[in-house]
Amino acid sequence: VQLQASGGGLVQAGGSLRLSCAASGSIVSINNMAWYRQPPGMQRELVARITSRGTTNYADSVKGRFTISRDNAKNTVYLQMNSLKVEDTADYYCNAGITIPRSTYPLTSTNDYWGQGTLVTVSS
Repeated sequence: VQLQASGGGLVQAGGSLRLSCAASGSIVSINNMAWYRQPPGMQRELVARITSRGTTNYADSVKGRFTISRDNAKNTVYLQMNSLKVEDTADYYCNAGITIPRSTYPLTSTNDYWGQGTLVTVSS
């Protein structure tokens, strides 16, 4: 199973970007999906999470500006980022809890997967 993130780039403050992250491989189901970010020299932090039923939660710093969504048919999670600020500059990582099939009992296993980072740079 792989998570492939895309959509990062350079944008001016006040602008918008949309990140995408697609899961591929032998997948039974995908549970929670999330975006984290790691600013330069800082620890990784949760940005937004969405459950399999579509329930969302956000970091206070992005509420009202960022929207997380998912397309279950495409095994893809999105992060629409509007009104970007310089302090949003970071490497953004997608994360998902994914159930995969096994050839022995138990016949499934749920694991935590991470995508590669995609860099978002917001200039003033």
